[in-house]
Amino acid sequence: MPYLTTPPGRARPAGDGSGVRRLGLGVPGCAHPMLAPAEWAELSRPGVGAFPGAEREAGPLHWVVLDIADGPGARPDPYCAPAAAALRSAGVALLGRLDMRDGTRTFGELVSEAHRFLDWYRVDGFHLVHAPGGADRLGHVQRLAATLRALLGGERDGGHLVLAPGGPSHPAYLECVDQLVTYAGNWADYRWSQAEEWTAAHPAERFCHQVHSLPRLHLEEALRIARWQGAGTVCFTDRTRGAGRDPWETLPGYWDEIVSCLGPGVSE
Repeated sequence: MPYLTTPPGRARPAGDGSGVRRLGLGVPGCAHPMLAPAEWAELSRPGVGAFPGAEREAGPLHWVVLDIADGPGARPDPYCAPAAAALRSAGVALLGRLDMRDGTRTFGELVSEAHRFLDWYRVDGFHLVHAPGGADRLGHVQRLAATLRALLGGERDGGHLVLAPGGPSHPAYLECVDQLVTYAGNWADYRWSQAEEWTAAHPAERFCHQVHSLPRLHLEEALRIARWQGAGTVCFTDRTRGAGRDPWETLPGYWDEIVSCLGPGVSE
């Protein structure tokens, strides 16, 4: 059995009568829409996102990350704008990918990329990857997050910020963003993982888990771990990392199953 804990006061995100929204999905990256048109069409399928489909219930997909060329690219991409519009029509938040490179990129570079994402694709927020997690870089992230909030309209409900550090992060980082990625790695490590105690003081919707190399056989177990450890959004895939391969470039082989499992209004 994996080592699982449910810290005191932990809110469960699933439909357990608590009033907290059920566990949902995030897609932290996908191949370019020109190379994967069928996958982008699936992400914007009616009933997969927040807008109800034929069954008149919202789906589980919370957000999708757009990454053209390790960021927004140098010019507008004709394939990405229609894909972005389709996601908005389905009620799925589109997040622009900003690579912080462990806090080494300048404030000006990141804000410039954010402007391009907003001007060209009207993104709903940002996914800040390779973010720092130590207290010494907190001021840098606070300044960037405040600026991104202003660009997105100034209010928390006007945009969505997801911070993905490369490791454990100081609790104060959570105050800068809407969601903090508290686990990112493979299934072999995830099944024995334990949530940090400080996360118990916050609702599950503030946390995200990203797990690759997760076999279909262990999908239900992984969902239980996510719920027990207080994640509100999960990014699960059976794709593996290695030799320059990004496990998030394609949807998992069990995509239909996990969508049906987490979104009762969606069927395969």
